[in-house]
Amino acid sequence: MRGFLFRLRRINGSASASSRLLRSSGTTLPKDRFCFSTDSEGSSRVKIFDRDLKRKHRDRAAWLMRPQDSLTDTVAENLLDRLEDCKKTFPTALCLGGSLAAVRRLLRGRGAIEKLIMMDTSYDMIKLCKESEPKMGNENIETSFVVADEEFLPIQESSLDLVISCLGLHWTNDLPGAMIQCKLGLKPDGLFLAAILGGETLKLFMPTCLCEIDVILRSNMPDKFLYTVFCMYRELRIACTIAQMEREGGISPRVSPLAQVRDAGNLLTRAGFSLPGVDVDEYTVRYKSAFELIEHLRAMGETNALLQRSAILKRETALATAAIYESMFAAEDGTIPATFQVIYMTGWKEHASQPKAKRRGSATISFKDIREQFGSGD
Repeated sequence: MRGFLFRLRRINGSASASSRLLRSSGTTLPKDRFCFSTDSEGSSRVKIFDRDLKRKHRDRAAWLMRPQDSLTDTVAENLLDRLEDCKKTFPTALCLGGSLAAVRRLLRGRGAIEKLIMMDTSYDMIKLCKESEPKMGNENIETSFVVADEEFLPIQESSLDLVISCLGLHWTNDLPGAMIQCKLGLKPDGLFLAAILGGETLKLFMPTCLCEIDVILRSNMPDKFLYTVFCMYRELRIACTIAQMEREGGISPRVSPLAQVRDAGNLLTRAGFSLPGVDVDEYTVRYKSAFELIEHLRAMGETNALLQRSAILKRETALATAAIYESMFAAEDGTIPATFQVIYMTGWKEHASQPKAKRRGSATISFKDIREQFGSGD
């Protein structure tokens, strides 16, 4: 098993040809062979997340990550199961950010992958994956490690058979753009697999959105040690809203968009994928306390990265949130639940061998005839 470590460098945010180079054994790949386009970098694209801060969160998560996380392992396992439904093989694959360590550990030969590129914005996360590579057994996969941003893929066009992302793309400022780059990097009939955290429509207390909540991890900590957590779970959102209304007399406008289930198919179509498929699962994880939940979110790298984030939240509001959470949602055994909604997306790059819909109006039998033949089903 061989491993290589690459690094993508950006110099002062410049879009010049010398600012983005993928270096490997002294070889430089020219910028114009990459999937991203520098033409759009100076555009008016809305930026919601602080990507540099998110990289730091990923660095911290590399040190806090649990050896085996039941949530990320379950999502990665369900995502990789889709490879078993495919008859074709995927010799060259890219694993893109998120829970890439869980994907690599649970791959177990699925997809007949021969060359695997592991990519993340965090150097520490990539280093952790590289150090874990010898423990993966005799899978005979040539593994490369790249430090790069999902928003600017350093991948040559039509060079991949598979792109897989597990719980990472929802932090990109331009999700459709990132998916378009993934599609450009795929060979014809290549497969795109992704799992992202989805937002629910809440009927109580607040509109459909994500809310930000600042939580004090220990009650005896001074105010300057407030930790900011990004809330995307219905129970924590409700507790946060009630606490803010009670302690501050209103709700802070701390919202951030997250893809809804109904939008996921549109994202795949907009990116140009054929045969799009979307399904959703909800997972409920139980914790001993609200503070254990916060620690888990930090270990997952799911902390607040909004550009217009608030520095702190009042101590009494943070403690009230934890108390309300436990009083409203605690189970009989004393544990508290957190609900995670995961949207799975599947898309293929177009190829002549793929099935295509018939021309509109070309049907030779009507539904009325079918109903008369087989009955109404009443």
